Amino acid sequence: MSIIEIRDLTKKYGNKSAVDNISFEVFEGEIFGFLGPNGAGKTTTISILCTLLEPTSGYAKISGYNVANDRDDVRHSIGIVFQDPSLDGDLTGEENLRFHGMAYNVPKDTREQRMIDLLEMVDLYEKKDELTKNYSGGMKRRLEIARGLLHHPKVLFLDEPTIGLDPQTRNKIWEHIRELQEKKGITIFLTTHYMEEAENCNRIAIIDHGKIIALDTPDNLKKSLKGDLITLKTSDNEGSKEVIQTCFSILPDVKDDTIYLYAENGENFVPKLFRALRNYEITSINVRKPTLNDVFLKLTGRQIREETVDGISRMRVSHG
Repeated sequence: MSIIEIRDLTKKYGNKSAVDNISFEVFEGEIFGFLGPNGAGKTTTISILCTLLEPTSGYAKISGYNVANDRDDVRHSIGIVFQDPSLDGDLTGEENLRFHGMAYNVPKDTREQRMIDLLEMVDLYEKKDELTKNYSGGMKRRLEIARGLLHHPKVLFLDEPTIGLDPQTRNKIWEHIRELQEKKGITIFLTTHYMEEAENCNRIAIIDHGKIIALDTPDNLKKSLKGDLITLKTSDNEGSKEVIQTCFSILPDVKDDTIYLYAENGENFVPKLFRALRNYEITSINVRKPTLNDVFLKLTGRQIREETVDGISRMRVSHG
């Protein structure tokens, strides 16, 4: 069952389409990754879903509510955790949660119990009386996740949830994200430029030039590259590229003094490659399984880590 439904969604600025007639669904209870280069339409799409922009045409629904016509209902159905900290540093952890609950009209008794439950879930109950300006980056992010859940949203938007955190803290955050999905049944809609984190998603959509160019499970996206990735450097990359194309009907890419190509059973293919390129010196060669970063590069022409991390952190609204 879909909890987010997008049909023919378009957003134009003059003659330019920032979002160009996209359609997809997010299923209830899944972790859904939304990836794309800067300027691809990712931020615009999320802005529409969070009721911050109106679409030019088409529609989007969350929990059955139209994001353009039922804004209040949508806003009570979603939580948002921004990339940049949005806590009040002069309030304690408990006070930040209480203020959020009051803003969403959560009844006092319900609010106070949820605060206890959520603080315990993110391992911050013992720190609830400390000012959040004294929290570490990981503690702030965990409190923001707790705050985003206080009004019991059905969908939680996470914008770069682990950016700037050390690996141990990132793993802890992901433990909480998986717990939300498995135990609470909450749908997670996230952006990330850590491709190893995107592997945790049930499905991933990649948007570029305003269009959805891929949507599938991480495994299926990697399988779409059809084979192992072989990278090599030779004494003449352009000459080697022509030989590979002629001998194997494969069109390699050449970037940064390296040749990239995909071949089934890469280890078995390498000896054939050496024979075909016997007139050139091969200075290095590597064979490995494709990664999601390879998928992103193949589809968009860019490494996701080349992108400046932006996302929805600029949208300073009070969803939390």
